[in-house]
Amino acid sequence: MWQAYEIAPSVEEALAILARYGGGARLIAGGTDLVIELQEGKRQAECLVDITRIPGLERIEQQGDWIVLGAGVTFRQIKESPLLQRHARVLAEAAASVAALQIQAVATLAGNLVNAMPAADGSVALTALDAEAEIAGSSGRAWRPVGELFLGPGQSAVDPARQMVTAIRFRALGAGQGSAWGRVGRRRALTLPILNCAVSVGLDDSRECFAWARISLGPVATVPFRARGAETFLAGQPADDGTYSQAAEVAAGECHPRSSLLRASKEYRVEVLKVLIRHGLARAVANSLSPLVADTLSPLGRGWGEGESTL
Repeated sequence: MWQAYEIAPSVEEALAILARYGGGARLIAGGTDLVIELQEGKRQAECLVDITRIPGLERIEQQGDWIVLGAGVTFRQIKESPLLQRHARVLAEAAASVAALQIQAVATLAGNLVNAMPAADGSVALTALDAEAEIAGSSGRAWRPVGELFLGPGQSAVDPARQMVTAIRFRALGAGQGSAWGRVGRRRALTLPILNCAVSVGLDDSRECFAWARISLGPVATVPFRARGAETFLAGQPADDGTYSQAAEVAAGECHPRSSLLRASKEYRVEVLKVLIRHGLARAVANSLSPLVADTLSPLGRGWGEGESTL
Protein backbone atom coordinates (compact mmCIF):
# COMPACT_ATOMS: atom_id res chain seq x y z
CA MET A 1 0.00 0.00 0.00
CA TRP A 2 1.01 3.63 -0.44
CA GLN A 3 2.92 5.52 2.26
CA ALA A 4 2.22 9.10 1.14
CA TYR A 5 -0.71 11.03 -0.30
CA GLU A 6 -0.18 14.43 -1.95
CA ILE A 7 -2.71 16.84 -3.44
CA ALA A 8 -1.48 18.53 -6.61
CA PRO A 9 -2.72 22.10 -7.28
CA SER A 10 -1.71 22.04 -10.96
CA VAL A 11 -0.73 19.69 -13.78
CA GLU A 12 2.87 20.90 -13.52
CA GLU A 13 2.99 20.13 -9.79
CA ALA A 14 1.45 16.70 -10.34
CA LEU A 15 4.16 15.88 -12.89
CA ALA A 16 6.83 17.24 -10.55
CA ILE A 17 5.67 14.94 -7.75
CA LEU A 18 5.69 11.95 -10.14
CA ALA A 19 9.24 12.86 -11.18
CA ARG A 20 10.36 13.17 -7.57
CA TYR A 21 9.26 9.60 -6.87
CA GLY A 22 10.99 8.27 -10.00
CA GLY A 23 8.16 5.98 -11.08
CA GLY A 24 7.03 5.13 -7.55
CA ALA A 25 3.98 7.39 -7.50
CA ARG A 26 0.61 7.14 -9.23
CA LEU A 27 -2.03 9.70 -10.11
CA ILE A 28 -5.47 9.23 -8.57
CA ALA A 29 -8.85 10.84 -9.28
CA GLY A 30 -11.77 8.44 -8.90
CA GLY A 31 -9.50 5.53 -7.98
CA THR A 32 -12.21 2.94 -8.67
CA ASP A 33 -9.74 0.61 -10.39
CA LEU A 34 -6.42 1.76 -8.93
CA VAL A 35 -7.28 1.40 -5.23
CA ILE A 36 -8.55 -2.15 -5.73
CA GLU A 37 -5.43 -3.09 -7.72
CA LEU A 38 -3.22 -1.66 -4.97
CA GLN A 39 -5.14 -3.54 -2.27
CA GLU A 40 -4.84 -6.78 -4.23
CA GLY A 41 -1.13 -6.27 -4.84
CA LYS A 42 -1.51 -6.04 -8.62
CA ARG A 43 0.13 -2.59 -8.60
CA GLN A 44 2.57 -0.85 -6.30
CA ALA A 45 2.84 2.82 -5.35
CA GLU A 46 4.80 4.69 -2.69
CA CYS A 47 2.67 7.80 -3.14
CA LEU A 48 -0.73 8.66 -4.57
CA VAL A 49 -1.02 12.06 -6.26
CA ASP A 50 -4.54 13.46 -6.00
CA ILE A 51 -5.43 15.55 -9.09
CA THR A 52 -9.06 16.31 -8.19
CA ARG A 53 -8.23 19.86 -7.02
CA ILE A 54 -6.64 20.96 -10.31
CA PRO A 55 -8.79 23.72 -11.87
CA GLY A 56 -10.38 22.97 -15.22
CA LEU A 57 -10.12 19.19 -15.20
CA GLU A 58 -13.88 18.83 -14.64
CA ARG A 59 -14.86 20.87 -17.72
CA ILE A 60 -17.03 19.71 -20.64
CA GLU A 61 -17.12 22.37 -23.32
CA GLN A 62 -17.26 23.01 -27.03
CA GLN A 63 -14.32 24.80 -28.63
CA GLY A 64 -15.18 25.47 -32.25
CA ASP A 65 -15.72 22.11 -33.94
CA TRP A 66 -14.24 20.23 -30.99
CA ILE A 67 -15.76 18.97 -27.77
CA VAL A 68 -13.17 18.96 -24.97
CA LEU A 69 -13.39 17.03 -21.71
CA GLY A 70 -11.00 17.57 -18.83
CA ALA A 71 -9.25 14.56 -17.31
CA GLY A 72 -11.35 14.78 -14.16
CA VAL A 73 -14.72 14.43 -15.90
CA THR A 74 -16.76 11.59 -14.40
CA PHE A 75 -19.11 9.19 -16.13
CA ARG A 76 -22.05 10.79 -14.33
CA GLN A 77 -21.13 14.19 -15.76
CA ILE A 78 -20.89 12.64 -19.22
CA LYS A 79 -24.23 10.84 -19.16
CA GLU A 80 -26.01 13.95 -17.83
CA SER A 81 -24.36 16.47 -20.18
CA PRO A 82 -26.84 18.03 -22.67
CA LEU A 83 -23.89 18.91 -24.93
CA LEU A 84 -22.78 15.28 -25.17
CA GLN A 85 -26.32 14.00 -25.53
CA ARG A 86 -26.69 16.26 -28.58
CA HIS A 87 -23.27 15.94 -30.20
CA ALA A 88 -21.74 12.67 -28.91
CA ARG A 89 -24.69 10.50 -27.97
CA VAL A 90 -22.63 7.31 -28.12
CA LEU A 91 -20.41 8.53 -25.27
CA ALA A 92 -23.35 9.62 -23.10
CA GLU A 93 -25.02 6.24 -23.62
CA ALA A 94 -21.80 4.36 -22.88
CA ALA A 95 -21.33 6.34 -19.66
CA ALA A 96 -24.82 5.34 -18.53
CA SER A 97 -23.87 1.65 -18.85
CA VAL A 98 -20.76 1.90 -16.63
CA ALA A 99 -21.09 0.02 -13.32
CA ALA A 100 -23.47 1.55 -10.74
CA LEU A 101 -24.48 5.14 -9.97
CA GLN A 102 -22.04 5.40 -7.07
CA ILE A 103 -19.13 4.44 -9.31
CA GLN A 104 -20.29 6.70 -12.14
CA ALA A 105 -20.17 9.62 -9.71
CA VAL A 106 -16.41 9.27 -9.13
CA ALA A 107 -14.90 7.18 -11.93
CA THR A 108 -13.29 9.26 -14.69
CA LEU A 109 -13.20 8.76 -18.44
CA ALA A 110 -9.46 9.47 -18.48
CA GLY A 111 -8.85 6.74 -15.91
CA ASN A 112 -10.94 4.32 -17.97
CA LEU A 113 -8.80 5.21 -21.00
CA VAL A 114 -5.45 4.72 -19.27
CA ASN A 115 -6.61 1.44 -17.74
CA ALA A 116 -6.56 0.16 -21.35
CA MET A 117 -8.99 -2.72 -21.16
CA PRO A 118 -10.36 -3.91 -24.54
CA ALA A 119 -13.99 -3.89 -23.35
CA ALA A 120 -13.88 -0.61 -21.40
CA ASP A 121 -17.13 1.18 -22.26
CA GLY A 122 -15.63 4.67 -22.33
CA SER A 123 -12.64 3.64 -24.43
CA VAL A 124 -14.77 1.79 -27.01
CA ALA A 125 -17.04 4.84 -27.37
CA LEU A 126 -14.08 7.22 -27.72
CA THR A 127 -12.62 5.00 -30.44
CA ALA A 128 -15.83 5.36 -32.47
CA LEU A 129 -15.56 9.15 -32.08
CA ASP A 130 -11.98 9.11 -33.40
CA ALA A 131 -10.99 10.93 -30.22
CA GLU A 132 -7.62 12.32 -29.19
CA ALA A 133 -6.02 12.64 -25.75
CA GLU A 134 -3.66 15.34 -24.56
CA ILE A 135 -0.69 13.73 -22.80
CA ALA A 136 1.48 15.82 -20.48
CA GLY A 137 4.98 14.71 -19.52
CA SER A 138 8.52 15.93 -18.98
CA SER A 139 8.82 16.99 -22.64
CA GLY A 140 5.60 19.02 -22.66
CA ARG A 141 2.09 18.33 -23.92
CA ALA A 142 0.94 16.66 -27.14
CA TRP A 143 -2.33 15.37 -28.61
CA ARG A 144 -2.36 11.71 -29.61
CA PRO A 145 -5.09 9.61 -31.27
CA VAL A 146 -6.87 7.49 -28.66
CA GLY A 147 -6.40 4.44 -30.87
CA GLU A 148 -2.62 4.68 -30.43
CA LEU A 149 -2.81 4.46 -26.64
CA PHE A 150 -3.78 0.79 -26.38
CA LEU A 151 -0.87 -1.67 -26.42
CA GLY A 152 -2.68 -4.73 -25.04
CA PRO A 153 -5.04 -5.73 -22.24
CA GLY A 154 -4.24 -3.42 -19.33
CA GLN A 155 -1.22 -1.99 -21.17
CA SER A 156 -1.32 1.70 -22.04
CA ALA A 157 1.09 3.83 -24.06
CA VAL A 158 0.58 6.42 -21.30
CA ASP A 159 2.92 5.85 -18.34
CA PRO A 160 0.72 6.75 -15.34
CA ALA A 161 3.80 7.00 -13.10
CA ARG A 162 5.39 9.70 -15.29
CA GLN A 163 2.70 11.12 -17.57
CA MET A 164 -0.81 12.49 -17.27
CA VAL A 165 -3.82 12.63 -19.56
CA THR A 166 -4.98 16.23 -19.18
CA ALA A 167 -7.86 16.34 -21.68
CA ILE A 168 -9.79 14.36 -24.29
CA ARG A 169 -11.28 15.85 -27.45
CA PHE A 170 -13.26 14.82 -30.53
CA ARG A 171 -15.22 16.46 -33.32
CA ALA A 172 -18.81 17.34 -32.40
CA LEU A 173 -21.30 15.42 -34.52
CA GLY A 174 -23.49 17.82 -36.46
CA ALA A 175 -26.27 17.82 -39.03
CA GLY A 176 -26.59 14.53 -40.87
CA GLN A 177 -24.34 12.79 -38.36
CA GLY A 178 -25.27 10.51 -35.48
CA SER A 179 -24.05 7.85 -33.11
CA ALA A 180 -25.29 5.02 -30.93
CA TRP A 181 -24.15 2.58 -28.26
CA GLY A 182 -25.00 -1.07 -27.66
CA ARG A 183 -23.95 -3.46 -24.91
CA VAL A 184 -24.89 -7.03 -24.02
CA GLY A 185 -24.18 -8.47 -20.59
CA ARG A 186 -25.58 -11.09 -18.25
CA ARG A 187 -27.33 -8.34 -16.30
CA ARG A 188 -27.82 -4.60 -16.66
CA ALA A 189 -25.05 -3.36 -14.35
CA LEU A 190 -21.90 -4.38 -12.51
CA THR A 191 -20.94 -7.07 -14.99
CA LEU A 192 -18.39 -7.58 -17.73
CA PRO A 193 -19.89 -7.04 -21.17
CA ILE A 194 -20.30 -10.04 -23.41
CA LEU A 195 -19.87 -7.51 -26.21
CA ASN A 196 -20.15 -3.77 -26.68
CA CYS A 197 -20.50 -1.74 -29.86
CA ALA A 198 -20.10 1.97 -30.57
CA VAL A 199 -21.14 3.45 -33.92
CA SER A 200 -20.85 6.93 -35.41
CA VAL A 201 -21.96 7.81 -38.93
CA GLY A 202 -22.20 10.68 -41.37
CA LEU A 203 -24.71 10.76 -44.23
CA ASP A 204 -24.23 12.48 -47.58
CA ASP A 205 -26.17 15.55 -48.69
CA SER A 206 -29.12 13.42 -49.82
CA ARG A 207 -29.37 11.92 -46.31
CA GLU A 208 -29.88 8.56 -48.02
CA CYS A 209 -26.33 7.16 -48.23
CA PHE A 210 -23.34 6.86 -45.92
CA ALA A 211 -20.55 9.38 -46.37
CA TRP A 212 -18.53 7.66 -43.64
CA ALA A 213 -18.92 5.36 -40.66
CA ARG A 214 -16.90 4.28 -37.64
CA ILE A 215 -17.60 1.00 -35.83
CA SER A 216 -15.78 0.26 -32.58
CA LEU A 217 -16.15 -3.10 -30.83
CA GLY A 218 -15.06 -4.85 -27.67
CA PRO A 219 -13.89 -7.27 -26.51
CA VAL A 220 -13.13 -8.90 -29.86
CA ALA A 221 -9.38 -8.26 -29.88
CA THR A 222 -6.65 -7.36 -27.39
CA VAL A 223 -7.56 -3.66 -27.72
CA PRO A 224 -10.75 -1.71 -28.61
CA PHE A 225 -11.27 -2.72 -32.24
CA ARG A 226 -12.19 -0.62 -35.28
CA ALA A 227 -14.00 -2.66 -37.96
CA ARG A 228 -12.29 -0.79 -40.78
CA GLY A 229 -13.32 -3.24 -43.49
CA ALA A 230 -16.98 -2.66 -42.65
CA GLU A 231 -16.38 1.09 -42.47
CA THR A 232 -14.86 1.07 -45.96
CA PHE A 233 -17.76 -1.00 -47.26
CA LEU A 234 -20.35 1.44 -45.89
CA ALA A 235 -19.00 4.55 -47.65
CA GLY A 236 -21.40 5.42 -50.47
CA GLN A 237 -23.87 2.65 -49.63
CA PRO A 238 -27.58 3.33 -49.02
CA ALA A 239 -28.56 3.68 -45.36
CA ASP A 240 -31.02 0.80 -45.24
CA ASP A 241 -31.52 -2.57 -43.56
CA GLY A 242 -29.81 -4.50 -46.34
CA THR A 243 -26.67 -2.42 -46.01
CA TYR A 244 -26.68 -2.74 -42.21
CA SER A 245 -26.82 -6.53 -42.53
CA GLN A 246 -24.01 -6.68 -45.08
CA ALA A 247 -21.83 -4.41 -42.97
CA ALA A 248 -22.48 -6.59 -39.92
CA GLU A 249 -21.30 -9.66 -41.84
CA VAL A 250 -18.14 -7.86 -42.97
CA ALA A 251 -17.39 -6.67 -39.44
CA ALA A 252 -17.99 -10.13 -37.95
CA GLY A 253 -15.44 -11.53 -40.38
CA GLU A 254 -12.84 -9.03 -39.16
CA CYS A 255 -13.28 -9.83 -35.47
CA HIS A 256 -11.84 -12.65 -33.43
CA PRO A 257 -13.81 -13.00 -30.20
CA ARG A 258 -12.83 -16.02 -28.14
CA SER A 259 -14.90 -18.36 -26.04
CA SER A 260 -14.93 -17.31 -22.40
CA LEU A 261 -16.42 -18.84 -19.26
CA LEU A 262 -17.14 -15.31 -18.01
CA ARG A 263 -18.78 -14.16 -21.22
CA ALA A 264 -19.99 -16.70 -23.79
CA SER A 265 -18.88 -18.99 -26.58
CA LYS A 266 -17.19 -17.57 -29.65
CA GLU A 267 -20.04 -18.74 -31.87
CA TYR A 268 -22.69 -17.03 -29.73
CA ARG A 269 -20.71 -13.80 -29.54
CA VAL A 270 -20.25 -13.62 -33.32
CA GLU A 271 -24.02 -13.88 -33.83
CA VAL A 272 -24.74 -11.31 -31.11
CA LEU A 273 -22.12 -9.03 -32.63
CA LYS A 274 -24.01 -8.94 -35.92
CA VAL A 275 -27.20 -7.94 -34.12
CA LEU A 276 -25.42 -5.19 -32.20
CA ILE A 277 -23.89 -3.75 -35.37
CA ARG A 278 -27.13 -3.83 -37.33
CA HIS A 279 -29.03 -2.18 -34.53
CA GLY A 280 -26.24 0.31 -33.84
CA LEU A 281 -26.13 1.45 -37.46
CA ALA A 282 -29.93 1.81 -37.58
CA ARG A 283 -29.99 3.89 -34.39
CA ALA A 284 -27.02 6.05 -35.45
CA VAL A 285 -28.69 6.80 -38.79
CA ALA A 286 -32.00 7.56 -37.05
CA ASN A 287 -30.16 9.81 -34.60
CA SER A 288 -28.53 11.68 -37.48
CA LEU A 289 -32.01 12.52 -38.77
CA SER A 290 -33.90 12.92 -35.51
CA PRO A 291 -32.85 12.03 -31.95
CA LEU A 292 -36.50 11.42 -31.07
CA VAL A 293 -36.72 8.69 -33.71
CA ALA A 294 -33.55 7.12 -32.34
CA ASP A 295 -35.10 6.95 -28.88
CA THR A 296 -38.00 4.87 -30.17
CA LEU A 297 -35.52 2.24 -31.40
CA SER A 298 -34.01 1.79 -27.95
CA PRO A 299 -35.85 -0.27 -25.29
CA LEU A 300 -34.01 1.70 -22.59
CA GLY A 301 -34.20 5.19 -24.12
CA ARG A 302 -30.36 5.03 -24.18
CA GLY A 303 -27.88 2.38 -25.40
CA TRP A 304 -29.34 -0.94 -26.50
CA GLY A 305 -28.82 -4.53 -25.54
CA GLU A 306 -28.05 -4.66 -21.83
CA GLY A 307 -29.75 -7.77 -20.55
CA GLU A 308 -31.83 -8.02 -23.73
CA SER A 309 -31.91 -10.80 -26.31
CA THR A 310 -33.12 -10.72 -29.89
CA LEU A 311 -31.67 -14.06 -30.88
